[in-house]
Amino acid sequence: MARKKTITKDQILTAAYDIVATEGFSRFTARNIASKMKCSTQPIYLEFKNMDDLKAALFEKIETYLRDVVFARVVTGDPLLDMNLNYVRFATEEKVLYRSLYLEGHSGEAMLNQFSHDLFMENINKDPELSQLDTEMKTAIFSGTWIVATGIASLKSGGLINPTDDNIKALLNDVISSVTKNDKNQILTKPVKEKQA
Repeated sequence: MARKKTITKDQILTAAYDIVATEGFSRFTARNIASKMKCSTQPIYLEFKNMDDLKAALFEKIETYLRDVVFARVVTGDPLLDMNLNYVRFATEEKVLYRSLYLEGHSGEAMLNQFSHDLFMENINKDPELSQLDTEMKTAIFSGTWIVATGIASLKSGGLINPTDDNIKALLNDVISSVTKNDKNQILTKPVKEKQA
């Protein structure tokens, strides 16, 4: 008779998520996850091919959490402003997870950047006026608002500033207004060229 599994894929993912959310990606190892579950590393490698496979599954779990919980909260009723306000709130309420995802290197940057960009585009396309803009202008608004929101989030998370939601909304609206009124604005739409070695 086959032995019944006592540790499931979901339990492993939950333990991995808890480690990243409370200790950061530097602690994301099979040994630390196993220790949290009070087991050997064997169940991890029975459920996942390797740690990269586990990390990919973890990012899917995190993206679902961000989409369905963090960014889903209605603050103003404007999806674009709400996304940025929720991002700042996330940085102040879940400091370790925010820093782990958005400020530390963890090899999932491309996936997280794509997720953030796609979610932004979904939200901008809900706005009757902004949805009419071309892709380049939408990208410029994404870059501008994301830079401002990240600066505020990082400083607020570190306790260096404490702007109100109204202050943040005003800054974000200034960025949106600046980009949409100045279609010659190339600073935010042109990719930065990497220096040649």
